[in-house]
Amino acid sequence: MNRLSVTKSILWFITGLAVTFGAARMFFGLGAVSNLSDATPWGIWKGINVVPGIALAAGGFVVTAIIYVMRHHEYHRYAKVSVLLAFLGYITAATALVVELGLPWMVWHPIVYWQHHSALFEISWCVILYLTVLFLEFIPTPMEETSRFAGIRRFLIKYKIVLVFLGIMISTLHQSSLGTLFLITPEKLHPLWYSSLLPVLFFISAIAIGPLMLIVGVLTISTLYNKPLEMDKLSKLAVISMIVLIVYALIRWIDLAATAKLAIAFTGSWQTLVFWAENSLLLFIPIILLAIPSVRRTRTGLWTATGSAVIGMVLNRANMAGIMFVATGKAYTPTMYEIVISLGILSAAILAFLFCIERFNIWDVKWSSDEERPEASPRFGHASDVWLGTPRIAGRMVYSLVFVFSLAVGLAILPVNRIQSAGVSDVPAAKARGGATLFIDGNRDGYGVVFAHDDHAKRLGGDSACVQCHHSNVPMDKQSGCHECHRNMYVNADVFRHDWHAAPAGGNLTCNACHQADRQRTAETAVACDHCHKDMVPTGATITLEQYLAPSYANALHGMCIACHQEQARVLAEKPDLGRCASCHTLDDVPMYLPDDVITAYRDTMYNHVVLPQSNSQTDGN
Repeated sequence: MNRLSVTKSILWFITGLAVTFGAARMFFGLGAVSNLSDATPWGIWKGINVVPGIALAAGGFVVTAIIYVMRHHEYHRYAKVSVLLAFLGYITAATALVVELGLPWMVWHPIVYWQHHSALFEISWCVILYLTVLFLEFIPTPMEETSRFAGIRRFLIKYKIVLVFLGIMISTLHQSSLGTLFLITPEKLHPLWYSSLLPVLFFISAIAIGPLMLIVGVLTISTLYNKPLEMDKLSKLAVISMIVLIVYALIRWIDLAATAKLAIAFTGSWQTLVFWAENSLLLFIPIILLAIPSVRRTRTGLWTATGSAVIGMVLNRANMAGIMFVATGKAYTPTMYEIVISLGILSAAILAFLFCIERFNIWDVKWSSDEERPEASPRFGHASDVWLGTPRIAGRMVYSLVFVFSLAVGLAILPVNRIQSAGVSDVPAAKARGGATLFIDGNRDGYGVVFAHDDHAKRLGGDSACVQCHHSNVPMDKQSGCHECHRNMYVNADVFRHDWHAAPAGGNLTCNACHQADRQRTAETAVACDHCHKDMVPTGATITLEQYLAPSYANALHGMCIACHQEQARVLAEKPDLGRCASCHTLDDVPMYLPDDVITAYRDTMYNHVVLPQSNSQTDGN
């Protein structure tokens, strides 16, 4: 296999793994694959895909401004590549954002519910608008393949300058607003990164990295497809970025000196080591290499300088987006599944980039016939050789096989404990202290609430109080756990499961078993569940089944616990705050009254691959 085929195979394998883990995240929640929590809600996806991705996609507005506004038409052939890179960069950031959102189906809310005082609201709107502009800038290229949309294509090309100006304006707004977003974190962000000039620094660094990212894209095309490079043009473009990087470095370092923070860089802490590594990659190495004409005019020199700058920019934005939020006191380590999803999103974007390069007239790569494709036809000479078809078909078969194989590998290594766990487990060490204690972790991410089960039952009336919480039973069970019916964390769940009851492999019931023959078949006209399941609703249950949709797990437990706690807070004068969130959800995600050995016990008995946060537990019995 040649270089291109090997690269694509690796990208398809990573993408397949990411699809598997991403599906687990969507179906089973963030806790199924990530170590994100309320204390650290921003993880690797924001730090690697979202915030850096927006900066790396700045080439779209920077290069088009150089070509169409500053009228440097010698770079015109790079316009399509820069727009494509920007378009895919923003799609990558948007995809990662949807994956990381706790409630991804609510991603449309900023469009409807306006919070015009919020920097994040402005960023959301600008990203949506700029994605639209990039789509309108890029779509004329695929339209070249057909005459069906010739009129639309001519219209978009005619008014391209309008799109260019809109792109520059919108990008200026949200690139700087990303810096504005972090102005509200002076107590959390490390002082070497926090500055009142963050909006300016974000904007200038984006301008610097945009052309360099374009050069990386061109170098990738040249390397994979054996195409020549225009070293003079790329060298001049790199010099522009070098000058802007120098401006960025001067502003940042003068600001550190003016605010008396420069001495912190020499304290020897791990944060300072990261600081020097970031500055070396983003500033020192690229500036020095690009300042030497004989170096920046070579392929190796350009690869080294631009690659260093891109990695340095990713590190800078990752530091801003979470690594340097050291004041939270919480340790966050991304899981293997988070890392693979992050890499998979990037791999899918690279595959899309290569597809567009090969399929459309973006660069001189598009082939007029299959024989010209780098995926050469299989060679023969042995009886055991198998012909896989033409190069295009052979490539598709190989990549499809790699993708399917990676899906299988992903399914085999999914975190079964997180996905299949009921979200409730015993705390064995607590039994010796007088009764069962449960650790309720509906998200299955190792962060939850400790519930003194026997103590609650005793105070509520002993065995007769069971039906207050266990108000329904699944068939052939008694006192079923909440998770049996409230199966979804944040959305309602179908308790009845109509398809299962009607399927031959399930209940195998005919329609007339539940519905009268002469009436319309609806939930309202069907017989009640306890018509068949006599023991479904226990005697004395305080909650009855009135519909087939069970509230979400979070709503069910909150509704049950909070209502009771609020009532008790009115009765118990010594516990007026019993109905507040902090009575169950403490700062360390465990009640402060638990002794250290109990806390250690349930840490050890929960998920062996999840590191729970350290606790400042007290043992005074309060």
